[in-house]
Amino acid sequence: MHFLMDYLKPYVRRMTGGMVCKFLGTIMDLLIPALLAYMLDSIVPTQNRQQIYLYGGLMVLCSILAWMGNVFANRVAAGVARDCTRRIRHDLFGKITHLTAEEIDRFTIPSLISRMTTDTYNVYRMTGMMQRIGIRAPILLIGGIIVTMTRDAALSALLVALLPFMALIVWFISRMGVPLYSEQQKNVDHLTRIVRENLTGIRIIKALSKTDDEKRRFSTINEALAASETKAASVMAVNGPTMQFLLNMGLVLVLVVGARRVNLGLTGPGNIIAFISYFTIILNAMLTITRILTMYSKALASARRIEEVLTGKEETAPDALPVLDETAPHIQFDHVTFSYNKKATDVKDLSFSLNRGQRLGILGPTGAGKSTVIKLLLRLYDPDKGVIRIQGADIRELPLETLRRMFGVVFQNDALFQGNIGDNIRLGREISMEEVDRAIADAQASFIAEKGGLEAEVVSRGQNFSGGQQQRMLLARALAGSPEILILDDASSALDFKTEASLRAALRQGYANTTTIIIAQRISAVMQCDQILVMEDGVPMGLGTHQELMQSCPLYREIAQLQLGGDADE
Repeated sequence: MHFLMDYLKPYVRRMTGGMVCKFLGTIMDLLIPALLAYMLDSIVPTQNRQQIYLYGGLMVLCSILAWMGNVFANRVAAGVARDCTRRIRHDLFGKITHLTAEEIDRFTIPSLISRMTTDTYNVYRMTGMMQRIGIRAPILLIGGIIVTMTRDAALSALLVALLPFMALIVWFISRMGVPLYSEQQKNVDHLTRIVRENLTGIRIIKALSKTDDEKRRFSTINEALAASETKAASVMAVNGPTMQFLLNMGLVLVLVVGARRVNLGLTGPGNIIAFISYFTIILNAMLTITRILTMYSKALASARRIEEVLTGKEETAPDALPVLDETAPHIQFDHVTFSYNKKATDVKDLSFSLNRGQRLGILGPTGAGKSTVIKLLLRLYDPDKGVIRIQGADIRELPLETLRRMFGVVFQNDALFQGNIGDNIRLGREISMEEVDRAIADAQASFIAEKGGLEAEVVSRGQNFSGGQQQRMLLARALAGSPEILILDDASSALDFKTEASLRAALRQGYANTTTIIIAQRISAVMQCDQILVMEDGVPMGLGTHQELMQSCPLYREIAQLQLGGDADE
């Protein structure tokens, strides 16, 4: 919760003003029973109507001032909670975009979504509640106890005797509640993950008639979430009734002892009525505090989850650009080894170099580590051993913005964003219309004109376009920035052979100085590359031209014969 204090600092003046108004309004509430008691015991017996009207008017005035103070304070509290949570969401989103890939893997995407939504909402509710009833309830509780002790110490002793028991209950339940709400939020993460997977894969689920299986999977985590919510709620639910029972028992004792003291002439009926009013105020304040406790326990669990992200490890890189050697290879992998989980090796002792304008094809079975090579080159992950260089400079010495501006990338599972085609191709970059038109032509995306041009609508993930059309728009996005290095990770898998051949020709003619890395499943997509890297289980099995690998690499030869048949040796 310490981080929340930093976010509340800019609003200290607003909060102070609201709290002062809340304090004054609450004091007005506490004055009303005292005025009533004085009027009943001291003024009504004299039948002085002028005094009765005067004190009645004072009670009305106190009610109006209490209402005005509480309304103003509540508006301030809502504004502070809104603005504070908005800043938290903004910084949380910004932090997520700068987290290292390892941190994102550790948190998982569904959990980050849950922390951005559910957890920030819990913090919002708690921030507002603590300013509203979190100020009012303790003042009513403490003020009520102080006033009752000044009016009748003997009756007040009954209330004071209950306080240690109530404090013990609050401490015990809060200690149990926070871990339970933390577990509940983990189940929310799992639920979010399953819903996200189902919405993303709804078509394949329907196509394979897996709807019932997914319903059962959802039902399992939904029941687990309901069970954790029930467990947390059951523990917290003990608080309210227990407090109410103790305070009601105290109220019964007050009535019994108070009636006896009235009979003995030790106090007046008005004083007893005031005492009962104050006791009711104290009762409601304690019940309110139990609600605050429930919300605080839930918000504390959420705040810890938010703080974990805000203190997560960010991508780091120097600001100064090192001297680049124009004579060095454009890209060089020098004995690179990497593991995602630091247990099983995903890429082992990988070495190759590319001069500017050369093309590298990467081929291998699924899970061979092909896409991992690209992630390392983009510095989404850092290698465990070895060095990756661009023009002789270790990529860890390059500013991240400078490094990534060198690339045009089409990932294997890339995304189109809701908006229009032009926005998706430019993606916030300052790219001229001539460059956009050229990229569209080179990406063989002539269909864009038929769809309505660059202003044509794109729904989320581009679901209103076919797979081949999506890939060509993604290719146009990668080419539009005139990249130094072009990475195509299975970027033509949805294209027909004719379109793919036209694409390869356009890349050869228009991007001769662009170093290109092509990851493909089809050998025809890489066999014309200057070098071909063959991988299996993260291990480089061969590196060379098509003809060289046909002679030296059994795995490449096997793939070629399966895909090309009699044309494998050509």
